Amino acid sequence: MTVTEAKRLIQVGHSPDPDDAFMFHALANDCIDVGPYRFTHELVDIETLNRRAFQGELELTALSIHAYAFLHDKYALCSCGASMGDGYGPMVIAREAGPLESLEGKTIAVPGTLTSAFLALRLCLDQRPFEHVVVPFDEIISVVQHGRYQNRRIDAGLIIHEGQLTYSQSQLKLIVDLGAWWKELTGLPLPLGANGIRTDLGATTMREVERILYASIKYGLVHRQEALQHAMQYGRDLDPRQADQFVGMYVNEWTLDFGPQGRRAVAQFLQMGHERGILPELVEPVFIGP
Repeated sequence: MTVTEAKRLIQVGHSPDPDDAFMFHALANDCIDVGPYRFTHELVDIETLNRRAFQGELELTALSIHAYAFLHDKYALCSCGASMGDGYGPMVIAREAGPLESLEGKTIAVPGTLTSAFLALRLCLDQRPFEHVVVPFDEIISVVQHGRYQNRRIDAGLIIHEGQLTYSQSQLKLIVDLGAWWKELTGLPLPLGANGIRTDLGATTMREVERILYASIKYGLVHRQEALQHAMQYGRDLDPRQADQFVGMYVNEWTLDFGPQGRRAVAQFLQMGHERGILPELVEPVFIGP
């Protein structure tokens, strides 16, 4: 048996976007010591990762906080690796500007029904009815421009990832920034994504894998230009300045540790989802680490 074969395999899943690529650069490119583990990486859109997590396919995976409400029996949340929108976040855009009320009864293209963006949208619209169509996240801007998707009329789109910086280049208008809405409502950052570790790995392995993830994030922050260069290959339509800005939005002090305020934000997001009848049970988030 070779040394490589003897190491414990940890399969990692994360989104093919600049902030996740930045976080995982050191781990993917052998920049840090991973001890008795061997990591493989799959880059998959977040909704697909959410769905795959129900089968527990990956030991370490990016998860939407929304999806975690249905997966807390299989995964615990890492204290590091958070994607938090502190006064900014997913956006609803349309061809014409209008108030929030203009979305009532309209059809909105969304990147997945388990995304935190979708939960935030439902909370924001509250009792206002709307239709939704699931569209790959990187096609939503184009779909809104054209107003149709697979013979369905599309009135607006819920955008995540780098679309938050590029939508205006397509002459589209902002209806609501859900991160700004949440901040005004609660005073907290909007908890969008986290990294989940499968609980059947056991407490020791879970802590060790989290420590390695923390080291990868820390390496990227210390070696920012190196990590940015790696992340740029996933920056669809982003120039270097925009890629730097986008990474800074979602890889920061919140990413190193949720901290008390970040943990409170996760708990409140899930609690409100339950109170509004969107989430079937009240979930108390479980974090690895201090």
